[in-house]
Amino acid sequence: MRVAVTTLVFCVAALLALGMVMLYSSSMAQVGARYLLMQLMWCALGLSCCSAALAVDYKILKRAAWPLFGVAIVLLLAVLIPHVGLKVNGARRWLGFGSVRFQSSELAKLALIIVVAWYGERYQRKMPTFKRGVLIPGLFIGATLALIFVEPDRGTTILMGAVTGIMLLIGGVQWKFVVPPVVLALVGLGYSLWHDPVRAKRICSWLYLEENKSGVGYQAYQAMIALGAGGWTGLGLGNGRQKLGFVPEHHTDFIFSIIGEELGLIATILVVLAFVAIVISGIYISINAREPFGMLLGCGITFLIGLQAFINIGVVTGALPNKGLPLPFISYGGSNLLIMLASVGVLLSVARQVKTKESLTAKQGASEAMALPQAA
Repeated sequence: MRVAVTTLVFCVAALLALGMVMLYSSSMAQVGARYLLMQLMWCALGLSCCSAALAVDYKILKRAAWPLFGVAIVLLLAVLIPHVGLKVNGARRWLGFGSVRFQSSELAKLALIIVVAWYGERYQRKMPTFKRGVLIPGLFIGATLALIFVEPDRGTTILMGAVTGIMLLIGGVQWKFVVPPVVLALVGLGYSLWHDPVRAKRICSWLYLEENKSGVGYQAYQAMIALGAGGWTGLGLGNGRQKLGFVPEHHTDFIFSIIGEELGLIATILVVLAFVAIVISGIYISINAREPFGMLLGCGITFLIGLQAFINIGVVTGALPNKGLPLPFISYGGSNLLIMLASVGVLLSVARQVKTKESLTAKQGASEAMALPQAA
């Protein structure tokens, strides 16, 4: 367990440090240190939440599951209200407090994972049935995803659909009950994308990038140029050219392309390996949890981080169409960084309880071993 925890903490710290360096490098020509200072503020707040989550027993989240979920739903509804939610690029995803913005779907990610973990433990014996395993959890999962979908935020909808689906399967739902609703959801998503001009153009540009490199596919094409220009070792920190107005959102969703251009292929491979190590460590912690709630909670958080990183890197490298998801711990975005660090704190709390259990077992074994000669 110590190796898993050390690996998890080291990889998260390394990604945070890289994110701060690359954020300054990618934005210094436009806004100087403004983005870096904002990210440092959110990082400090996120680390405080991480420490608080680590200090307490994660089982307290059982009692807070539904209240937290209720708050998340209220915030998701609030962003859809005119003059309350901020509309940026045609989407209502943020609540504004002065110069600070908070994306309500980020809190909804963690809240939904917690409530699914609570449900999975409470009804673990009935999860193999269609009613308890799919129908009832599908109601609150579907309601949450629907509110995120209409913002619109297709990327987060797909991400959380995948994460909660994995959690239900781990919780004991049978495949034969999962496949039909998944197929229906995919058909509905496909129909929505087909009748959404913006998303349909993104998919077409992804399929035919060369033909759309000066239009809808401009961002993806320039990101590919940035990755290719970096070679093995990169052009050098601060020497990237694509960040100078060529790659839109180069400090947020497409910061991975700037890493590839300035630090090279070796650095991008190390980033991928860091996320793989986080996923492996998270799975190891989860399967050794004290009870089903901890296992499901840990798995949900682990797959949230891993799948979001996979989707972001897939978009930047051209393997997936544009989804608009940030790269965990690296991309600029305060609310995402805050929730990700808080989630890591919860995962470390699960690991801490496992270590406590191991220590108690070891002490009990030692006491019994010392008592044997006396009994003899």
